[in-house]
Amino acid sequence: MKALFVLIVSSAIACAAQTDEFIAAAKSKHGGLGEKAARFLVENMPEDDKESLSAEFLNENLDLAFKARETFPWAKDVPEDIFLNDVLPYAVFDEPRDPWRADFFEKAAPLVNDAASAAEAAQILNREFFKLINTHYHTKRKRPNQSPQESIEQGKATCTGLSIILVDACRAVGIPARAVGTPLWSDDSGNHTWVEIWDKEWQFTGADEYSEKGLNHGWFTNAASKADASDPLHTIYATTWRKTELRFPMVWSNGSHVAAVDVTARYAKDSENAPTLGIRFFNGEQREVVDGLLLDESGKPLALFTTKAGTSDLNDMPQISVEAGKKYRLRFFTEDQAWQGELIDGVKTFDAHKSELKSLPLAEALHITRETAPELIRLAYHQILDEQKEARSQEITSSLTIGDHTLKWLEKTFGEAPEGGHSLWISMHGGGGAPPAVNDQQWRNQSVLYQPKEGIYIAPRAPTDTWDLWHQEHIDPLFSRLIENMIAFRNVNPDKVYLLGYSAGGDGVWQLAPRMADRFAAAAMMAGHPGDASLLSLRNLPFAIFMGGADAAYNRNKIAAKKTAALDALRKEDPEGYIHMSRIYEGLPHWMNRKDAEALPWMAKFTRNPWPKKIVWIQDNIIHDRFYWLHLPPGTAKQGDRFDAEIKGQQIILNGPFPEDTRLLLHDTLIDLDQPIQVIENDKAAREFQVSRSLNVIRAALQERLDPASCPTAEIILK
Repeated sequence: MKALFVLIVSSAIACAAQTDEFIAAAKSKHGGLGEKAARFLVENMPEDDKESLSAEFLNENLDLAFKARETFPWAKDVPEDIFLNDVLPYAVFDEPRDPWRADFFEKAAPLVNDAASAAEAAQILNREFFKLINTHYHTKRKRPNQSPQESIEQGKATCTGLSIILVDACRAVGIPARAVGTPLWSDDSGNHTWVEIWDKEWQFTGADEYSEKGLNHGWFTNAASKADASDPLHTIYATTWRKTELRFPMVWSNGSHVAAVDVTARYAKDSENAPTLGIRFFNGEQREVVDGLLLDESGKPLALFTTKAGTSDLNDMPQISVEAGKKYRLRFFTEDQAWQGELIDGVKTFDAHKSELKSLPLAEALHITRETAPELIRLAYHQILDEQKEARSQEITSSLTIGDHTLKWLEKTFGEAPEGGHSLWISMHGGGGAPPAVNDQQWRNQSVLYQPKEGIYIAPRAPTDTWDLWHQEHIDPLFSRLIENMIAFRNVNPDKVYLLGYSAGGDGVWQLAPRMADRFAAAAMMAGHPGDASLLSLRNLPFAIFMGGADAAYNRNKIAAKKTAALDALRKEDPEGYIHMSRIYEGLPHWMNRKDAEALPWMAKFTRNPWPKKIVWIQDNIIHDRFYWLHLPPGTAKQGDRFDAEIKGQQIILNGPFPEDTRLLLHDTLIDLDQPIQVIENDKAAREFQVSRSLNVIRAALQERLDPASCPTAEIILK
């Protein structure tokens, strides 16, 4: 016991000696500020570091921090307390202590030499530094809290490891930086770590997630806006070297922690503390249901809403987030009238009395331009989603039901969501025409068969056990609803949805991909039989065929070769369409030994174009009313009908049995909506139309298909 006591005392004396040596050297070289910096570093240092880090390590770290402060103009202007807390420290979390400063200074300095500000320099580092060190996000990193050296040696890191690198790279050139994160999103979908840098104020960015929009943009902003500071698990924390009573809960480390500050308020835009505005509309003494639009003083649309009346409580009214210190305009409208009122700042409830409002021409009140249309689509989308949120939120856990059929699924998320949202992979199992237990086993196999580099991978369980389990008519609406819910609640990019399936699932791909081509970015068929499915509707959907060369049952191998040749011919005739690939693996049977997994990186290259200039549409035995920007009156199409549509300049050329009241759904991406549009139908004389962007068109389209990326802003109805 005496020997142990002596050892502990000796260790403490050694620690004190090396920290005293460090402080003395800092004072000698950098004067009073050097001494203050060294003492600050030591006083807030973890005890383990005091025992393990040498005076040489600490001196080099401090010397290089002061070198950066002297070298870069933004660093000279950093307040002393921020420099000490967010530039000087040699670590971010509990990662191993690497001497990274010299190497990072050498690499980062040339990148930012011409930057005019810390914010610009941080953007440059986020764009270029990870490429320079060839280190990016990967789930197969050794552990989350890797040091920079560990991550660079592997070329792999999680969001935490990447954040450590970006924080250190910023600090190396005098940019104050810290890691930020939450232990768990409010929807329990996982944790995340990102970075804040200081340039006169704190601003955020995702590590290795450069955005051309600048700082304060990231895929996680929507999730972060739902943070809840009253719950430690859902709070957003920023690291700090200065000791605080608050601790950053590091989910990868049992019991370990670093000091933190609560920054939830910066992100939780929808928190209860954010000011909101309640709105009621009165006609005389009676409340009325009218649509409304909130605008800022310049006329920019900010929110859409609908007032309430009738049996709803007086205090039951739309609540809109607003900012203190700003003034707003309110517009109210019915089908044929519109009114405007000015909102006085600070009012929590605004009672709009029709008799006191300024009357406006409806066309003026709802004038939509090319520039304002995207924002109105976004606002309308969120308004409609809010109306449907309760019902849809019940469907997003693991099953949804439409009519008599229920779709269940298993899911797994791979990678961090990029800007724009996760990709979605719908992967259909084989089996069919077998007992439920057999199809259940096929389902479980499919759930682990493929692993995309990034995205939400879903293996649905077919609602039935029949041979045609994936191409009966109930599948189309179930998949459509699933996709919409994933866009709304799982941060899925509507233009990055992919379809694939094996065996009977491959049968389903042959059938579903053509008739739902406007929903997907790409599709891949593995070892399936096409039946009577047509290839023509695949004109705008990249399509892959995978088949074992010895898979002779039902002549699958021969038919796959014929379909490949047919796609080759279609591509030759129409070089801008029918993108495809085919792999018929010589000698392999029905099971392709996972060689078909090469489909996923090929598919991931493609993004859906919801507004193609040319459409070929063949009606299957399952009739659809909408395909891209063509919308037929319900019940008018029949199996085998072919519709061709093409846009050339300001002309829309149609061929096929288009019925009266066919709607051409239009968007500025597709055609210039401010210029006259000619429609030529079946070689008849051209008809000219002048269209207007319409909120009614936007809302009707979103009510029918909750997909903002394919939402039209105008339409032509054929008579």
